[in-house]
Amino acid sequence: MNPPRTWSPQPGMVGLAWGLSAVFLLVTIFSSEATSRIFLGLATLVLLALGAYGTFVRPRLLVDDSGLTVRTLSGARQLPWHEVSVRLTRTRRLGRETATLELDWRRGEDEQLFVFTPMDLGTDPRDVADVLHALRP
Repeated sequence: MNPPRTWSPQPGMVGLAWGLSAVFLLVTIFSSEATSRIFLGLATLVLLALGAYGTFVRPRLLVDDSGLTVRTLSGARQLPWHEVSVRLTRTRRLGRETATLELDWRRGEDEQLFVFTPMDLGTDPRDVADVLHALRP
């Protein structure tokens, strides 16, 4: 019996999004120029959305002996091990390699692809993929 493992956005990053959204909101309120208010207001909304997303989808991925649980804005979804294919994808852009973790879920005719970035997991997806392959029955 393995203890459950979880991955989530880093609390510091989520706190930073909330803090910056508060600062941007104050700057927006006290800005005298209409164009600045519009752009600062949009930036505030984006930061608020990122902070809310990082707060409400915790933990983003939970793994135990029964399978994986993926949390999205629409709720949590339990994925049994035998219905999930775990894949690590590497993409090279602008001279930089980025890894993402892909969970391909299939049950009969239903299927869904879940893609996790380092921001979603709070760590390198390669490390998470290693753990998932080790825990998979």
